[in-house]
Amino acid sequence: MIPKAVRTIRPNTGSPTSGQPGCPRSVFSWRNQVAVVSVFLISALGQPSRAADEPVAGGTLTVGLATDTAIVDPSITGSSITALITRNVVDSLVGQAEDNRFTPWLAERWEVNSDNTVYTFHLRQSVTFSDGTPLDAAAVKFNFDRILDPKTTSSYAKSLLGPVDKVQALDDRTVVITYKQPFAPLLQGLSLPYLGIQSPTYLRAAASTTNSIVGSGPFLLETFTRGSGSRLVRRADYNWGPDYAAHKGPAYLETIVFKYLPEPSVRLGALSSGQVQAIDEVPPANFRSVQSDSRLRVVTRENPGVNRSFFLNTSKGPFADVRVRQAFQSAVDVPSAVKAAYFGSLKPADNILGTSTLYYDPTIASLWGFDLNKAARLLDAAGWAQRDADGIRTKDGVRLSVRFVYDSAASGASDLTLAQAIQFSVKKAGFDLQLDPVDAGGYTARTAANDYDIASFFYVRAEPDILRTVFHSAYIPPNGSNVTRVTSLDNKLTRAIGASGEERKRLYGEIQAEIVGQAYAVPLYIAAYQLGASKRLQGISWATNAKPNFYDAWLTP
Repeated sequence: MIPKAVRTIRPNTGSPTSGQPGCPRSVFSWRNQVAVVSVFLISALGQPSRAADEPVAGGTLTVGLATDTAIVDPSITGSSITALITRNVVDSLVGQAEDNRFTPWLAERWEVNSDNTVYTFHLRQSVTFSDGTPLDAAAVKFNFDRILDPKTTSSYAKSLLGPVDKVQALDDRTVVITYKQPFAPLLQGLSLPYLGIQSPTYLRAAASTTNSIVGSGPFLLETFTRGSGSRLVRRADYNWGPDYAAHKGPAYLETIVFKYLPEPSVRLGALSSGQVQAIDEVPPANFRSVQSDSRLRVVTRENPGVNRSFFLNTSKGPFADVRVRQAFQSAVDVPSAVKAAYFGSLKPADNILGTSTLYYDPTIASLWGFDLNKAARLLDAAGWAQRDADGIRTKDGVRLSVRFVYDSAASGASDLTLAQAIQFSVKKAGFDLQLDPVDAGGYTARTAANDYDIASFFYVRAEPDILRTVFHSAYIPPNGSNVTRVTSLDNKLTRAIGASGEERKRLYGEIQAEIVGQAYAVPLYIAAYQLGASKRLQGISWATNAKPNFYDAWLTP
């Protein structure tokens, strides 16, 4: 039975933050002014208005990708490439517009009780998955129960759902998610493809979901081949897009092809020659030349969430000593390394969170920075006072060596340049930074076995609860991405998800200060999606995870 203490609040459509955690809440049984939103999104790309250039149905959009993904099921990976691909295949219960408003999608309305412990969703009617299975409350419950099942290894998706007590299907159209404690960030998590709803018929029958997915979205995944790419085809009967979309009905594009093109020169050449109509990760050295090409455009969207960082393993080895961690952090000349790798196309990070993330604290920048003298003092105090013939610090005859383990397929050429620049920088302080490339399986095995000193990644989410995914002890590998293996933040991270307003802001400020001050991580750059595209490609909108949406997109003749 649904508790009576439920608030139904209609949003203030004049406020861009309505419905955000800690802001006025949270029930949406309304229809948005999608025309206004669509004009905003189109103008943000510098595209002509719809009145002057009407959408064209048909055609194949080919997108060149710099990095690969080993898994296409968004429920069992945190891969941003998986999210990019599957956003076209799976729908979400709620949408989040680019201005951060939550909008109806598979749920036409919802209610949240006064302490954020009970969320009730009322589903659209007549929605089906591409295999013909109807989307109902039982299907939604099956998806979330599967994610919560430890056997599914859904570490990232599970973190987005939070501390769920139970998921109930009250009837065909009503889903209730009940929490053990207040959980404010749910709506934002539900808007992401990682919690997209898949066909329960398919999931029950599939021996493995690594290479396939069946959703209710505007496209069907026809093929997915690791190391090559994927092909999506339009679903002709689609008619239930998010309310922030610029049109209703089927997508305009007939086909979307994603090609894995890891070599920057090959990717850029394919765009320039017209073999592909869009690429991600525009090569930094060619950024300005692409911008100046009259046939092309570059659109950059900075990511919210956890910045690209070096995460230092605090549980063993040299980095178990906070002084050594702080020395390493002080020895990294972040601005110079980012400039060398990205030629000014990306901004150096000054905090663990990106600037567009809720509760980002700009004062954290004053807590750290490049300082070789400080690094030297700290290493001397930690007993690493001697140097060998190569200039590497030693202690009891052991060199100060640290291993950076990374998935080579998931790391672009510019990130390798960045790592090499950091390697050169920290050697001045006496660190022997060893670059240790492995494949995806090797990376998973090494982090699970605690056989590394440094790992690196970024996570994209506008909600600061993303810090729980990366720094809570529940997510220490193999259970997730807490590669720093810290446990000291658990209490604050748990309290923050149930707090509201100023209390959440204070807690997240303290969490950011500890992460940087205790040198659990070295923030490197604010990751951004850099789309290089032919001007034939029109109608792209942007998700809050800084990824392009292709549902409204079309190609001019």
